[in-house]
Amino acid sequence: MELSSLLEHHARYRPHALAVVFGEQRLDYRGFNARVNRVAHLLTGLGVKKAGRVATLLPNTLELLELYWACARIGAVVVPLSPLLTGVGLSSLVNDAGAVCLVTQQSLLPVVADVLPELKTLAAARVLLIDGGQPPWGDYAALAAAAPETAPPSAAVTGDDLFNIMYTSGTTGLPKGIMHSHRVRAMYALLLGATWRMTPESVVLHTGAIVFNGAFVTLMPAFHLGATYILHRQFDAAAMIDTIAREQVTHIMVVPAQIIALLDSPAFDAQKLASLQMILSLGAPLAKPRKDQLNQLLPGRFHELYGLTEGFVTILDKTDAVRKAGSVGCPPPFSAVRIVGEDGSDLPPGQPGEIVGRGPFVMQGYWGKPELTAATLRDGWIYSGDIGYLDDEGYLYLIDRKKDMIDSGGVKVYPRDVEEIAARHPAIAEVAVFGIPHPTWGETPVAAVVLKVGADAAAEELRDWINERVAARYQRVQAVVIMPEFPRNAAGKTLKREMRDPYWAGSAKKI
Repeated sequence: MELSSLLEHHARYRPHALAVVFGEQRLDYRGFNARVNRVAHLLTGLGVKKAGRVATLLPNTLELLELYWACARIGAVVVPLSPLLTGVGLSSLVNDAGAVCLVTQQSLLPVVADVLPELKTLAAARVLLIDGGQPPWGDYAALAAAAPETAPPSAAVTGDDLFNIMYTSGTTGLPKGIMHSHRVRAMYALLLGATWRMTPESVVLHTGAIVFNGAFVTLMPAFHLGATYILHRQFDAAAMIDTIAREQVTHIMVVPAQIIALLDSPAFDAQKLASLQMILSLGAPLAKPRKDQLNQLLPGRFHELYGLTEGFVTILDKTDAVRKAGSVGCPPPFSAVRIVGEDGSDLPPGQPGEIVGRGPFVMQGYWGKPELTAATLRDGWIYSGDIGYLDDEGYLYLIDRKKDMIDSGGVKVYPRDVEEIAARHPAIAEVAVFGIPHPTWGETPVAAVVLKVGADAAAEELRDWINERVAARYQRVQAVVIMPEFPRNAAGKTLKREMRDPYWAGSAKKI
C-alpha cells in the first residue's frame, strides 16, 4: 500500500512510457520518478520526517504534482491548500495542520509574509518558492537540482499511515481537515481505475485544481496503471478541446460549470472529442437538460459521481447514463448506501431521508476533531447531511444538500427541483437557487442565472417562465437575478453561499 512504489514500478519496467505532460514539459516515468526522488531528498534535508506535515499553497504546477509523490515516498503528510486563501484563512489552516514546511510561489509570497509571525510551527527557512527563492525564503528549484535522483532510504510506510489532509469548507468555523491514508488512496487507484475502464494506454487530462479531492479520482488510477497524465494550469474550454484532439485524450473529469462551458464554447466540435472514452462529472449535480445534450452529442461516455471527501461515493456508470439519467448512480463494489429517517431507521425506496454510506474510501477522521469525527462517522457509516432517496433498484437520487434547503413558511423547498426547471430555458446557461429573508414566510426562493452567450432575456420574463412551470406554488421564485458569472472556488464549484449570505447580512439591496 506504499503509494510511491507505483512510480518506482513504472520507472523500472516502463521507463520510457509518457507519464506527465505539463505545458511544454513531457516526462517519461523514469524522468518523473527521478524528479520525485530529488524532492524527497530536498524535504528530508530540511528535516521533514515521517508524519511531518508539508503544506502547499500553489496553483496547478508540475512541482505540486511531484510534491504529492515525494511526500508519499518519505511518509510525510501532504496538506494541499487553495491558492485563493488569504490572511487568517491561511494561517489558521497551517497552524491547525501543524505544518513544518510550506511550498508556494512568488506571486503568493505577500500573503505568506503577512502571516508568518502567526505561524507557530513554520520557520521562514522552510518556506520554499518554486520560482526562485531569496533569503530568508528557500529556493525549491535550486535545492531539488542539488539533490540526488536515487531513491531515499525506505520510510517503512504502511497502508494505515496518513497520506494527506484535505481541508473542506464547513458551514461555520474552521474548515475540517479530512485525513486519508495510503490505503484509501490505493483504493482510489484500484477501484476507480476499473470503474473508468482505464488502461496503461489511457491518456488522462485534468484541467481543474488538483488541490481538491475530486482530482484524485482520476489522478490515482492514472499513476497506478502507468497511463499518461496531462495537467493544465487552469481550465480553459478552447484549450481543453484543443488538447483532447491533439493528444487523443481518453479520460476527463470536470465539474458541471466546465461541462457547460465546453458545450457552449465556439470551439466545441464533437469530432474533436471523439477520442474520449470517459467524461466524468462531479462536484455538484449536472442539470438534466445538459446531461441529455451531452449524451446526444457524445453518447456512451458520461459518468457522474456523487460523493463526499470524507469517503463515500455513488457512481452513475456510462451504461446507465440514459436509463437512470435522474439518479447519481449506485455504490461501487465493497460499498453500501442507506437512507435513514430522523429516528435513524432505514427508509423504504422512494422515501427521502439522510444519505448514509460506507466503503473502502472512508476517512480516518477529521484532523484534531474527535467529537466531530464521532458525529459524522458512526460504526463505519458516514452521515452525509444530504437528502436523497433510493429507487427499487437501489439507485440513489439526490434531492438536495441539507444545508441548501429553503424553509418557506414551514414547507421544505429543495433548490435543485427549481434549478432543474430553470435550466430548461433556452437562454439560461447556469442557475443557482437559494433562499433569502421574507417577512412573512421566513425564506423565499430566488434564482441567480448566467445567460448563454448572445442570449437576451429580461429577469421578469425568466421569473414568470420558471413560475409557470414549477410543480407547487411554494417553489415559485420571488425574483431572478442575472449575473455575468457565478463566484467559484479554485475547483470550479459554484459558491452559492457567497450569493446568498449578503441578503441575510443585510448588506445587499433587498429584492
